[in-house]
Amino acid sequence: MRWLTGWSTGAPRAGTPGYEALATVAPIAARPLWTGPNPLWAVGDWRPEEIRLVSLRPGGPAAVSTGPNAPDPGEDTPATSRLAVLGHCGASDAELAAGLAAARGGAVRHLTAWPGSYTVVLRAGTRSTLLLTDLAGAQPVFHTPWAGGTAYATAALPLADLVGAPLDTGHLAARLACPESPEALGTGTPYLGVQRVPPGHVLAIRGGRPYLDAYDEPPGAEQPRDEAPAIRELTRTLLESVRSRVRTTAPAAEAAGRARLGVDLSYGTASATVALLAAAVPLPPVPSTAAAPVAAAGAGAGGARAGRARTGAVKGSWARSVAKEPSAPEQLAAVTLGETEPPATLALAPDTPRLRHTVLDPGPDTLPYAGLRADPQSGRLTDEPGPELIAAARAEARFDAGGTDHLTGYGARQVLDGHPARLADLIRAGRPRELLPPVAALAGADRAAAGVLAGALRTPLTVVRAAHRLSRVRYAEALDEAAAKLTARHVPDGGGTAGDRSAVDLAWCVPGPAARWLSDEALSSVALRLRLAARKPAPEEHPGAHRARHALYRQARSYRTLVHAAEQPGQRLHAPFLDNQVVRAARLLPDDVRLQPGARHALLHAVLTGAGRTDLPPDWGRGPRPDRTAPARAGLRLAADGLAELFDAPLLAEAGLIDLPAVRAGLAHSADPATPLSPAALAGLADLVSTELWLRRLRARRHGACWTGLPHPHPPALTP
Repeated sequence: MRWLTGWSTGAPRAGTPGYEALATVAPIAARPLWTGPNPLWAVGDWRPEEIRLVSLRPGGPAAVSTGPNAPDPGEDTPATSRLAVLGHCGASDAELAAGLAAARGGAVRHLTAWPGSYTVVLRAGTRSTLLLTDLAGAQPVFHTPWAGGTAYATAALPLADLVGAPLDTGHLAARLACPESPEALGTGTPYLGVQRVPPGHVLAIRGGRPYLDAYDEPPGAEQPRDEAPAIRELTRTLLESVRSRVRTTAPAAEAAGRARLGVDLSYGTASATVALLAAAVPLPPVPSTAAAPVAAAGAGAGGARAGRARTGAVKGSWARSVAKEPSAPEQLAAVTLGETEPPATLALAPDTPRLRHTVLDPGPDTLPYAGLRADPQSGRLTDEPGPELIAAARAEARFDAGGTDHLTGYGARQVLDGHPARLADLIRAGRPRELLPPVAALAGADRAAAGVLAGALRTPLTVVRAAHRLSRVRYAEALDEAAAKLTARHVPDGGGTAGDRSAVDLAWCVPGPAARWLSDEALSSVALRLRLAARKPAPEEHPGAHRARHALYRQARSYRTLVHAAEQPGQRLHAPFLDNQVVRAARLLPDDVRLQPGARHALLHAVLTGAGRTDLPPDWGRGPRPDRTAPARAGLRLAADGLAELFDAPLLAEAGLIDLPAVRAGLAHSADPATPLSPAALAGLADLVSTELWLRRLRARRHGACWTGLPHPHPPALTP
């Protein structure tokens, strides 16, 4: 895990709690980026080019340095300004210097407009520190009171270590019951007293006190453009995001001696789009001292490490062996996992120059829940819980067969698709006729499904009625109703027709798939949060835009957990669709374009066409998809004994969060091949199991392990 941390204490006085620790406490194995009374450290596996510092003094030019070992520019004065950009940032040194000079006037939004995914820390003088989050939430910032001031970090666990924060079971209940509801989650974290800065906000610490403010436009302020210019902007930003990553792979690959670049080439059009865009970008030259290129091999049944190559993309399969070694040194490894035949979206991959298609045969050891057959507490401890923990071995096999830098399509669905709740926004905007194509598409999907003809006939009425209701309901009434349904256990099971599932999503707040297995006490505590939120002012944005934004936040949290759980040492996972500039470009797409049947595939088809890929078939990306739940079903059956042992005396039950008999019954049903489980039930079990795994790993670690100089660390406690 990579993180940065620091604190701003203003003018601390003797006797303030934590004052004595200021001189002795420091992160373990940290590299100071600047020192003094308000320090900043980088901790973990940072590449030199991922740490860029700019300092500006009155009357002098801006000094830009790269890497943690740059010379200290000297003591701060009230007129000194500093900028730290950590992560992958495509800005030039001149752009960074100009950005710091402009930020001295108070504007900071331009610091978030460069390609890439990064965290910005701005220091103005000796008493003011600003940290900027990204728009999706993949680069979060956390803060907590400490030593009479405020400590901050890009991970929550180190701050919990610093202040000895107990676990907040109320927040864990909210994550399980309503994972996309800001009314339930608030700005809390699983650690009591550690707060998250919302995406698109700046944390300003002045005199040791924290202040939050949005640096981006208010929700709904950006006016959508016409379709053509909006797609041109999306094409430009996505291509720039991919290019900036491809062009910075050489130094890291030389140091690691492995594949330079890998790309997910899975079922969807998003990863295929990233792969094809990356294949069109010339790779930077590798110094002559680099190792000779070798083919990237797939992971076998034992999960063996892939071979090394200069570039690569990977695809895994349960039935096919890995691809042959490349014949050219400038190939890109494309990795696919878990199919016997490549999907239609990948039909062009073999004919794409420099794109080498690698098919993995990972075996049962990389099925979801495979880790439960070994020691459940032996896996990596992530910053927060998430269902990615139960699929970490599967992801590791895929990423290990890729490159030092591995590009993915994570977030494309949430960034580009029209959330079903946006249908209500069309009605609010006085455009009800634009509901016809998406509703007709839902009815067509239901007609195509076997045995649901009657459901298809009622789909238009069901969806349109739900859209009209959401467009009219008051925010407070909607939250009160959601709270009542939660306490009455009226939780959707995820079954029914596509129209039924879309109608359920047409609400301000929807319970998560794990809510059905929570205890009455946990559901009541989450319902109370919803009722309290109902007494606050309603959001300025429409319900569809609100739901879509928080669905993106949830996906970004999941991606961050995946990075912590599966990223290999020295490797970097990238999600270009979660970059600020791509998120902003997608906001310009008209709602009616997003809500068209097959909108995401059509948009990505247009992006590739605009980038010069003109040989795509008209129906690219619209073929049948394999069953993505099959690996989870198989993994549950193989891990039945381990799951039973895990829930023999679970910490979730100790904290009063789950209805243990119901959970055990659900796990028993999942082990029976004859018992059908809906995708929602599978997702709910993944949430519960991963949270239990996370709690056990957290309990097993040494508390305070992130810091040196802490007095008397105590193990974390579960707080009801």
